[in-house]
Order: sequence, then C-alpha cells, then structure tokens
Amino acid sequence: MSTVEKGKYEGKRVVITGGSSGFGLKTAKLLVDEGARVLVTGRTQSTLDSALKQLGNNAVAIVSDASSLSDIEALATRVKAEFGTIDALFVNAGVTRFVPFESVTEEVYDEVLAINTKGPYFTVQKLVPLLNEGSGVVLTTSVANVLGIPMISAYAASKAALRSMTRSLARELLPRKIRVNAVSPGPIDTGILDRSMPAEAAEQTKAQMRQENPMLRFGEPSEVAKAVAFLAFDATYTTGAEFPVDGGGSQI
Repeated sequence: MSTVEKGKYEGKRVVITGGSSGFGLKTAKLLVDEGARVLVTGRTQSTLDSALKQLGNNAVAIVSDASSLSDIEALATRVKAEFGTIDALFVNAGVTRFVPFESVTEEVYDEVLAINTKGPYFTVQKLVPLLNEGSGVVLTTSVANVLGIPMISAYAASKAALRSMTRSLARELLPRKIRVNAVSPGPIDTGILDRSMPAEAAEQTKAQMRQENPMLRFGEPSEVAKAVAFLAFDATYTTGAEFPVDGGGSQI
C-alpha cells in the first residue's frame, strides 16, 4: 500500500511580515511547498495578489503597515481567527533608504526606525500570546549593523537595534519556551537596488558589492529562506543568535 509523503512542515502555521516579495516570499514558498500554512503581510494589495498566485491555497495574505500599532493589533486578531495558534513568526518587513548622513531628514529617520525597529518590537509583542511552546521567532537584521556602510546610517542603526532586541526577547521569552533568533543577510539579489536607485548607479553599486564580497557574488533569496526555516524550526538549542547569510562579508 502506498502512502502519501508528508512535507517537512506539514501542519505548521507560520506568519511572515513582509512576505509578499524578496526572501520573505521565498521563505513562504519554501514552507508552503513543505506543507505549512502561511499568512503573509505586505503594503500593497497588488503585490500580495501576485504573491498568492505563487503560494496557492495554503496561504493567506493581508495588507498591513509594519509601523502602525493598529495594523499590528488587527494582524494579531486576523492570525488568531485564521490559525488559532502559530508555530513560527518571521518578522521581515523593512525598508532601506539610501541617503548621505548629512542629508538624512527627521522624516526619513522616523520612517526607517518606525518600520524597521518599532514595528518588529510590537509585532512580536502582539503575536507572542499566539505562539506555541517550542516556537521560533526570526527577526531580519543586516550585515549593515556591523560593517559601517555609507548611505544607510539610519537603516544600519535600526538593524543594530533589532540585533539587541533579539537577545533581550530571547531571554524574556525563555520561560514560554519560545526561541528568538535573527537572520543577517548581506547582499541578496532581491531587486531592491534597482527599485531604489537610478539604473546606472544601481549597476555600479552592484558591481562594487560583488567585487567586495568574499564569494564575489550576490546571494539568492532562496539561500536566506533556508536559513530562516532552519532558525524557525530546526535550531532547537539556539536562541539569541544572529545567523549571517552574506557570503562571508561580515566574517572574513
């Protein structure tokens, strides 16, 4: 008698903020393909609609502003209605702003910190009551929090705050048997440079980044997705850690 082979994450329920594109979407696809049910958030309905076409019937997509407390509270309510409880939370929503230090305005600074730091903090806070024992929380930091990269000082500060938060929340959530770790991507080919810079400047920046990376290449979103899945489910004796996925750029 033949049996239907179950996926590795069969029956698992996962929330991914910023899951409508890039490695958030790749992570959602990896998990869905292995049997999980996934709820993803994003800022625009059209992007979410496109993501749902790729993810299929085991995914739910909702518009949610990562910097809005009311949206985060509404997200928690929706997650409880859809899933009841969850087994993993990937807090990935974020923005990058390429601005020289001298030109950073209060508006740019507040936007970056609100989305990249305040949003993740309260997302974890509001969803913790829904996390099962043994769950994994994964925050997206960045190699920028240790490298001192020009043009992204506010972004780097926001991600350094997340690194600290990873340790603090890991300690505070230990009694609930919830692990908290961070994935720290280096240059990943998500298209963000092409979307945020003029074409010629983007090409020059990408060429320089490849040259400076020990592996002489960009990473693939799927490589980040594998690391996130590992931290969320398989790294059962790891908490408070940051896992670089950067071609060695922050390490050697």
